[in-house]
Amino acid sequence: MRGKLLFLGGLAAGFVLGARAGREKYEELKATALKIKESPTMQEAAGVVQEQATRLYSEGKTKVTDRLANSRFAETDLGQRLLHTSPPPAIERDMATSGAPKAPTTGTSF
Repeated sequence: MRGKLLFLGGLAAGFVLGARAGREKYEELKATALKIKESPTMQEAAGVVQEQATRLYSEGKTKVTDRLANSRFAETDLGQRLLHTSPPPAIERDMATSGAPKAPTTGTSF
């Protein structure tokens, strides 16, 4: 399914870039893409994907922490600091407040 979507996206991009019809075909494709993006079905699918990503992140974090806590790494100074931190790391704070990690910022704006 992903391959089909990528193919269709590439096909649409090629059509836009190579079309001699100009701006009105581009606007038509843009309106169709916006309609698809804002459809309730697509919004629901995005919500499901977001929930799955959050769940997988939490499960992965738990597994890694458990494995590290039962390893020789936990005996090192770095292991002690990482495994026994009081304040949650930034990504966990983001997950707790919004349900999704925030994109990293580079400090520049365009």
